[in-house]
Parts: sequence; structure tokens; C-alpha cells
Amino acid sequence: MNPIIQLKNVTKIFPGVVANDHISFDVEKGTIHTLAGENGAGKSTLMNIIYGLYQPDEGEILINGEPVRFTSSRDSIAHKIGMVHQHFMLIPKLTVAENIIVGQEPGSALMVDRKGAEEKIRQLSETYGLKIDPHRKVSELSVTEQQRVEILKILYREAEILIFDEPTAVLTPQEIDEFCDILLGLKAVGKTILFISHKMAEVMKISDRITVIRLGKVVGTVNKDETTVPELTRMMVGRDVSLERRERRTFTDQPSLLELRDLEYSVHGVKKLSGINLELRAGEVLGVAGVDGNGQEELVQAICGQIPVDSGQILFRGTDITRQSIRDRKEEGIGLVPEDRHKDGLVLEYSVAENLILGLHNHKEFAKGGVWLDFRRIHKNAEELQEAFDIRCANVDVAAGTLSGGNQQKIIIAREASRDPDVFVAVQPTRGLDIGAMEFVQKTLLEQRDKGKGVLLFSLELDEILSVSDRIAVIFKGKIVDVVDATSVDRQQLGLMMLGSRDAQQEQGGVSVGSQND
Repeated sequence: MNPIIQLKNVTKIFPGVVANDHISFDVEKGTIHTLAGENGAGKSTLMNIIYGLYQPDEGEILINGEPVRFTSSRDSIAHKIGMVHQHFMLIPKLTVAENIIVGQEPGSALMVDRKGAEEKIRQLSETYGLKIDPHRKVSELSVTEQQRVEILKILYREAEILIFDEPTAVLTPQEIDEFCDILLGLKAVGKTILFISHKMAEVMKISDRITVIRLGKVVGTVNKDETTVPELTRMMVGRDVSLERRERRTFTDQPSLLELRDLEYSVHGVKKLSGINLELRAGEVLGVAGVDGNGQEELVQAICGQIPVDSGQILFRGTDITRQSIRDRKEEGIGLVPEDRHKDGLVLEYSVAENLILGLHNHKEFAKGGVWLDFRRIHKNAEELQEAFDIRCANVDVAAGTLSGGNQQKIIIAREASRDPDVFVAVQPTRGLDIGAMEFVQKTLLEQRDKGKGVLLFSLELDEILSVSDRIAVIFKGKIVDVVDATSVDRQQLGLMMLGSRDAQQEQGGVSVGSQND
């Protein structure tokens, strides 16, 4: 077969960073070609070059054997290339049809042929199994439906080469399966797909060939049928990585550390938390799984004291802390790894050393007489934590904002672990991290558990929930659907529960170990 895309020594340099270093590989027509690599490896930069959003500093791109030089996305669209970005580019107030035809309205300048456009969109939707009504407003659509609108948009423009940048990041397992079926359907009618993903299960499910990039360079291109997940992760990271479930230590007579009783919370009359009952025991990881926006944020805020619940109790080691302040809860022994590390976890302008004592600055360990900061002790503390948690930086005096996402997350985890909390609340702790940093974070959470701490893990990544958790609580529309043993369910069953089905375990042979309604 003749390649439809050829990259020859494509290089892109940003100030101080070589994002793409003489990248070369071919993409065969009518195949799904995956680009895999850690965060910062240069994958998105390369896709943006192919799409015309960036221009290469060196090298050459050939489409159907002809050299091209794109100066904007208009040029790539003219060459029948379309791209679905990780963050959708839709206007919520407009209808599906209006979003799709923007910039390419059919008819005349005086009269847009809306009916003709809607009919074409309806036909495309049926042909490719996308099931989207062109009359609906985008604001009314689910995340999955919005993604399908993005796909329709590039199909409407008659794209033959489709680029997808981390397209399954916010989808449930069922939605991921449906999405993969859509891609395979597009491939079946001759479309060529460039696919960026860090999820090995879907990479192995749909790819024909896989190119791995590490530190801006191509490590290699392999056929899917001739490789394995361990080999791919080794190519991506440069060493063996394991995200498989670790053996669990056995704890007997586990005391209750955190107990939620009948928690209720509403905003402007809308129930966000409804009758939440949950118990976290010492020496366990309790995972909380759910589609984003089903009450996870409010549940974390209630536990950590950031919002006052309407009713119910929060017990910590048997003591009612429902009305305690955020600081008092931290002092009692609740540690938090927040979802947004930039907004809630760090002061990016502060040094690594300063960030490692945020919230601890008034402790006598770091403040003489509780007033004057002991910079020598702060610096020593930082160097000890830097070594213990493998925080990679030139020195502990550099600004936290200059570090990679993985090392910023390590600062937060090191700081919270240094408090020696009894309960460790971790919210999306590996979001945006590469495989190596992800492995380190998960290992640290398990080490906390093995010390007898209670870990409450909130994650949208089901593979992470299944590999790290001992028990899993599923939340849907502010209610706990059920609490199950992590060994008794699989991704499909969890996905059904996340959509509100309490019978997922019984339907597929799983075993429930208790819920708030038992």
C-alpha cells in the first residue's frame, strides 16, 4: 500500500524545548495509526503540525506523495484533513447543524440552505451510526454527543484523514466501546485515522500500527499484532512499568476512620448529595467511581469542610466533625490531594521548598515561636522530601511552576504525606500525568494504605479505580448506587453502575458487598 501521510525529519523547536526532533514515519491509507507516548513527548505538537496549526522548523510532510506546506487549518481542510481536539470547539447556544456549517454555509450569501445542510448532516449521521439530531442545541447534548458533532463536522467537510487527540478521556467504558466501533466503522469505509491515546486497552483494540514517541523522538513504529502492552509501555517510558493491581496486605479488626451518615446538600434547590452513607476503614483504599459531575466534587468539599452540608453527619474516628473548619480537619488528620493542582494545591510562584510547607508554616517545626519562619529547617525539610518522593528539579529553591505536572503532583503528595494523616483523600491524582508519574502516585497511595491509613480515591479512570481500590463506591446523581468489592466487578459492570444501574453485578455475575440502601 502507498502511504497517505509521510513525515520526513519533522522538527519543531519552542524556546528552550525541542518538541519534535526529526520525526519520520508513514501512515498507510485506510488504517488506524496510533501515536503513543508520555505527556510532553511531542504527540499533540506533531498532530497540530499535520493539521496546520503549527509550522515545522525543519522537515517535510507529504500527503498522497505530494509535499505540502500548511500555514493554517484551512490548508489542511482543503487537503481533506480534519481534527477532533481534546477540548471541543463548539458553540453551546447554536444547534448541531449551525455548529457544523459555520464557515462553510451552503447556499448564497443572502440565503443559507439550512434544509439542505440539515439533510446532509442527517444522512452522514445515519451512515456512520452517530445518531445525532441536527436540530438540537449543543448545550443540550452529553459529552459523548458533542464529540459526535465534532466528528460530523469533519465528515461534513469531506475529510479523508481524521485526527483524534485523546478522544476517550471523559467517556465511560460503554461510551469508549461505542466510540471505538465508530472509528472501526470509519476505517471500514476507507477513512484514515491518526489516534492519540495513553489508554493501552483501546490502543490495542483498534490500532493497525503504533508509533511511540519519547522526548520528542520516534522510538519505533510497530504493528499492533506484533507487540504487547508491556513492550509499548517500555518503549514509552524507557523502563518496565507496572500499573497492575498490587497484592493487598491483610488487616484484621479494621477500625472505622471516616463515616458519612445521611449527608444531604443542595444548591438553589437542586440536590447535589442525597442520603450519602459511606464508611472508610483503616488499611483500605475506597475508590469512588462515577461519570464526572455526579456529586464527586461536592462530596470531597463536604468531607474537607469546604461546604456546609444541609444535614447528616461526618464522623472522624467516631468524633463528629461536621461543623469543623478546613484547618481543624487537617489538624485532626485528613489530607487532601486536590483535583486542580494549580488552583488548589500549589502557589506556582513559590519555591518547591515553600510549597512543601503550605498550611504547615505556623507549626513550631518551621516557625520559631509560631511567628518567624525557620528557613534552614524549611530547606532541610524540602531536600528530605525531594529525595524521598523523587521530586525532579534543579534545586528546592526553583519555582514550582517551572516543574512538570508529575513533579508538581509529587510536591502535593509529599506535603500531605509529611503530615502523617489518618485519611488520605486523593482526587484525580494521576490526571494529566504520564505513565511513569502515574505509577509513582499509585504506588504512594498504596504505601499509605499499607501503613494502616485510609485512602479515599476519586477517579474517572476505571482502570485506576480497579487496580488501586479494595472496595469501590459508585456514585450517580448524588447518590451511592452501591459499594462493591473491587475483585467482584469489571469495567463493564462498573460502567453500567455509573449510569445508574444497581443490578449490574447481578446481571453479569458480580457480588455486592453492601450499599447505603441495604
